Amino acid sequence: MAKTSSVTRPTKKSEYLIEFGSNQAGKGWTDLLATKRNALVDAWDQLTRDPLAENPQIHSLKGSLATITRGGVEHKQRQYEMPNGARIWFYVIEGNPGTVILDDIYTAHPNQTK
Repeated sequence: MAKTSSVTRPTKKSEYLIEFGSNQAGKGWTDLLATKRNALVDAWDQLTRDPLAENPQIHSLKGSLATITRGGVEHKQRQYEMPNGARIWFYVIEGNPGTVILDDIYTAHPNQTK
């Protein structure tokens, strides 16, 4: 019998890809996966479908957090609010497909936005 392996979740052609933009984002993702799996799956669904939505759960950050510069390029920084204060900070690179770059992930409400 062949060894089994996990199947990567496919995305539709119209959906955004998701990538880690920092080691901290990868660690935060692992922590959220261990503690808030269902909410993280909901976040994945929203971020692949419509990361540019503006609503109470997903929106642009404000003030000095409104933009982030990576590789000499300035991007609008956004936030996905999860239950119990967890936050995913990200920016979007438009294209076909577009890409959501997870820059920072917090398992609790970050002090910067309190």
